[in-house]
Order: sequence, then structure tokens, then C-alpha cells
Amino acid sequence: QVHVVESGGGLVQAGGSLRLSCAASGNIFSINAMGWYRQAPGKQRELVAVITAGGSVNYADSVKGRFTISRNNARNMVYLQMNSLKPEDTAIYYCNADYYSDSYSLVGSWGQGTQVTVSS
Repeated sequence: QVHVVESGGGLVQAGGSLRLSCAASGNIFSINAMGWYRQAPGKQRELVAVITAGGSVNYADSVKGRFTISRNNARNMVYLQMNSLKPEDTAIYYCNADYYSDSYSLVGSWGQGTQVTVSS
């Protein structure tokens, strides 16, 4: 019953910017954390950035100083502002919501992913 939906991906030239959005909806009692992951073809899915409901953040070393994660707890939304994009940032970006359900179980749900392509 919980749905996670990403948007904002697209094609951009190196050095450009994109802003990704993610919304979680359904029987969510409270959000514990939301984060962004990415996966390039033939590679493992990796964490890009995560933010807790309290505002603590963690970034992959490869994106520090370029990407900024933010959230709107009231709306169960998370954003990823991506600046100074590089071709190696090309991947499918997935949103993950870690939340407590109405039965008080800690649950994780994934979005369908949004493609980010950075041209050289």
C-alpha cells in the first residue's frame, strides 16, 4: 500500500544540474529515513545520499560538495539537488523510504527509478 515515486531525471550536459524529487505515500506512520541510491549498468547499486527525519545526512564521497539532499517530513518527500554533474554520475537513481507502518513495523520501500544521463 506504500508507494514511492521518483521524478526529475533527464539528459544534461556535463557541468549542468538536475533536481530529483521523491514522494512516499500510503499507510506510513512515520518516516525514519529517506535516501537516494544509483545503479549503472553492470554495477552494484550504491548509496548516494541519505537523510533522517531528524535531518542528519550522509553522502557518498563521490558526490560530496556537488549534491545536496533535503526533505519535507510533513509531506514524506525527499529531494536531491545535483550540481556540477559528471558523465560518471550517469545511472538510474532510486529513492528508498525507510518508515514505520501503521502496525509499527520498520519497512523499506523502493521507487521505480529515474534515469539520469550526463553527456560529456
